[in-house]
Amino acid sequence: MKRTTFSIITLLVGLALPSPLVAQSDPNSHAHGNGEGHHDHNESRQADTSAGKVKLVTGQGGFYFLWDQELTAAFPKGAIEFEPRMHGGFNEDPETGIVYTGIPGYGLCSISPDLSKWKTIGTDERLKDNIHGIVFFIHKGEKFLAVAQQEKRVLVLTLDGKIVSEILKPTGNEFKFKEANKFYTFEDSNFGVTDVTYLDGIIFVAHGYSKGDFILTIVEKDDAWSWGDLAWGGKGDKPGQFQTAHGVYTHEGYILVANRAAGQVVKFTKEGVYVDIFDDIPEGSLVCNLSYKSEHYFMNALEAIGNQKSAPIYVHTSKHLKSTIVPGDLEIPNLTNIHQVWPHIITASDGSKQLYLLVHGWNKGKYAVLNLDM
Repeated sequence: MKRTTFSIITLLVGLALPSPLVAQSDPNSHAHGNGEGHHDHNESRQADTSAGKVKLVTGQGGFYFLWDQELTAAFPKGAIEFEPRMHGGFNEDPETGIVYTGIPGYGLCSISPDLSKWKTIGTDERLKDNIHGIVFFIHKGEKFLAVAQQEKRVLVLTLDGKIVSEILKPTGNEFKFKEANKFYTFEDSNFGVTDVTYLDGIIFVAHGYSKGDFILTIVEKDDAWSWGDLAWGGKGDKPGQFQTAHGVYTHEGYILVANRAAGQVVKFTKEGVYVDIFDDIPEGSLVCNLSYKSEHYFMNALEAIGNQKSAPIYVHTSKHLKSTIVPGDLEIPNLTNIHQVWPHIITASDGSKQLYLLVHGWNKGKYAVLNLDM
């Protein structure tokens, strides 16, 4: 996305007050682990005096967000009974602005560029299994999706839901990485895939829900996708190792891994060579996923830190934390833990652009949309 595209957002950041808006009070178990510690970035609540109401706002540094209840309510009525089971994320076709996500029991979905219309994609029953991670990509001029379905498979499919390849658990002779091969030869090894991304003809797979904590690769040959020989990582705290490689994302030719239990975002070359770790992530953050838009990274912790009312969302430069957004301060029902946040731009008919955040909850399950307070 070009720098000039977000001039209004950049202007807001440049003119932001050095401290949050004055706060006003308003009258009215899973193996994910627990975070500790607290980073002192407080929410802010702004009074909407013209309407005689309190407008709840959260964030700092020019990135102040509201709850968009109308777009949140666009969630399909037929999926409401499945919403508590939500446990996945989002990805987007940058050309069309269509967003893709999955809802366990309901299926793979597309969301219109204006976030107002949902529809299911494909009829294959496998698409109703949990889509824990998803990526849109273009390979050899064609558009595809890949999805990670924890403990089951990785699927590569067309945008109309036709499955091209099903990639199952490795057997232990696929990789030029002894630690990965050894793990998959164990009888009790599992297939804990959590997320997928794509770069330069290769699908990168996070395998973090496992003692075999790796980044794996999938490659295409003769229109079929199968395991490549590149893998790296392993469980541990040394550079290049992981403590739950939960989310994986590509940006500017690098592979970025949300190393959740370590509270890190780790940067690698596409060959798996360790580069560095993002600075200034609040202590105790169980970072699940990350994405990039408007010259910033957007990432989320899994759960609240300290006295926060929900898991936080971070706006980050990779070196500095710009804003901490706490959706719980917006009094969104059932939104406590967050599995992924996705930044999305809606372009109005007059050409103006608005930044939104799509939030994929977990634990009690919840879909919510936040919009930048302009």
